[in-house]
Amino acid sequence: MFKNKRKRIGLVSCPMGKANIQPFVSLINILSNINSDNAVIAILDKNVSINNILNNDNEIFSIIIHESGVNNFSRIKNYIKTQIIVSSKIVRNNDVTIWFFYIDNGLILPIIISKVLHKKTIILLGGSLEREVLLKKKYIEKLSLILAKINRFFCNSIILYSPLLISDWKLEPYRHKIIIAGEHFIDFTTFTVTTPYIGRPPLIGYIGRLSLEKGVQQFVKALPSILSERENLKALIGGDGQLKDTIEASLQKAGITDRIDFTGWISHEELPHYLNQLRLLILPSYTEGLPNIMLEAMACGTPVLATPVGAIPDVIRDGETGFIMEDNKPETIARHVQRALNSPDLEAIAERGRKYMEQDFTFEKAVERWGEIFKENQ
Repeated sequence: MFKNKRKRIGLVSCPMGKANIQPFVSLINILSNINSDNAVIAILDKNVSINNILNNDNEIFSIIIHESGVNNFSRIKNYIKTQIIVSSKIVRNNDVTIWFFYIDNGLILPIIISKVLHKKTIILLGGSLEREVLLKKKYIEKLSLILAKINRFFCNSIILYSPLLISDWKLEPYRHKIIIAGEHFIDFTTFTVTTPYIGRPPLIGYIGRLSLEKGVQQFVKALPSILSERENLKALIGGDGQLKDTIEASLQKAGITDRIDFTGWISHEELPHYLNQLRLLILPSYTEGLPNIMLEAMACGTPVLATPVGAIPDVIRDGETGFIMEDNKPETIARHVQRALNSPDLEAIAERGRKYMEQDFTFEKAVERWGEIFKENQ
């Protein structure tokens, strides 16, 4: 629809772990439908497979393997090295007219190089560094935030998923630069209802990174109370991350491991199967953008209970397309899980959520949104 062979689009990722790969691939697919000649620079963590990224034949790929380092000094040194490599690739692709930087987390040198070369420079924000700094309180996160603020000053535009994120992420100073668009779309041939809701086992769960900002530890603390209310209920925890050992120890201490399916990392290909087993997905995040797992769950007819952070309230209307809880305290999670499971309209809520996905999160709509951005920035 928006094919244009005269101008090139460039896309640079942040250093990506497993959780970032699928959204990045989705964005590549969108840009490929807008423009036929793009440059993609993908920065991958050392242990991440590149197979999914290399499946697209329409792009010129540069794969950079990034090692995070074992301490602050090595992390900074390795990050500078990666930025120099990325910057050199930007210089070599001088015919690119627009550079998109996927997830702003301190790639300051490549962004400055893009500006020096008089390229349109656009940052996509996928999360709130401010919130992460408050949660983690680490020096390196504070440094990333300083660099991110410099990047926001230099860039031409900032892309957000929702207007709600302007205030939620404290981005009012950059309001004049903000464009609302998202790369989110659902593959409805994969994420669909394969197990009718009425036929699912009594199973609730969390699927995502096992990290502090996701609030998963709060869900784990709520589980003894939740499970004590329902003798036949079980829970699934799917994911990997720095909290894995802590969570395993907490489950053992609470004596509930026999009622928990702790799967480890779930691949994107396996997700539909797991989502079709759940009666409720819980997302107790401290901070979010627009979580893909929420959209994929709803497409599979699985209702979602989430905190009202990021763009989540754009999608979940409490009691209509899902459930909202006011915070992620363990007692709050436990109370709202019971409220959701006791809802007489639970199956209808799941169905309304599924239909909403089919209406608003198609590939065609995502291409249309991004096509407008490209036309406005030529």
